Amino acid sequence: MTVYGVLQQTLDDYEGFVDKFKPKKTTDDCYTPPAVYEAVKDWAIEEYGLEGREIVRPFFPGGDYESYDYQENCVVIDNPPFSIISKICRNYSAWGLDFFLFAPTLTNFSIRSANHVIVNGQVTYDNGAVVSTSFLTNMGGLLARTAPGLAQAIAEAQEKPDEAPLPRYSYPDALLTVNDLNKICGAGIDYGVEKGIYVSALDSQKPLGKGIFGHGLLIDEKRAELKRAELKRAEREAIVFDLSTRERALISMLDKEDVS
Repeated sequence: MTVYGVLQQTLDDYEGFVDKFKPKKTTDDCYTPPAVYEAVKDWAIEEYGLEGREIVRPFFPGGDYESYDYQENCVVIDNPPFSIISKICRNYSAWGLDFFLFAPTLTNFSIRSANHVIVNGQVTYDNGAVVSTSFLTNMGGLLARTAPGLAQAIAEAQEKPDEAPLPRYSYPDALLTVNDLNKICGAGIDYGVEKGIYVSALDSQKPLGKGIFGHGLLIDEKRAELKRAELKRAEREAIVFDLSTRERALISMLDKEDVS
């Protein structure tokens, strides 16, 4: 081995040795972009009337939320490790601490010790992870709710200054797109056309410099009507789960509580 090769091997061995002592990132390492956090904090302060109360963030690299020095009347607004979020909610409720915590949307209802604030949005965290995010709290009187204003604030906090919202297009029935076929196929429906004319843009789009993403096919009126019918059918083909007798009885109990 050459002298250069020996030196390179020594460097590689050293870097490998150093890497052993570096903290490994996990799915809990979703550090919140400052603009997103400020948007969430401002919304929560206004929504729950938290003006004048200390807002604390006990979740930071190497920190221990259980030994954090919580001052009287403080409120936790933070992004906790998702893997232990259920325990965190239970502890805060037991300790009498008000909280508003980031949480994954899809598993939000699996947490039974908090109220659910669901927003239709995604957060791109500083580690690059894109997570469908909602919130858990012990404030407010609703067990589960939407928060369109919060969703909008989060979206605006992540917009680039020169980034305009993408336009939404509506095409005529006589234009068949890949997206149409995706929807129909996703419902398990067989559909096809024997002929069509390939187009990359409709004449009405050309003055605007627009085109059809993925191109499309012009189809005759008969096939266009069938396409429209199959798309409506695709919407109806979703699997519907009905309520059991036991579950209907539970709902009746809720109705009786409202009356009383």
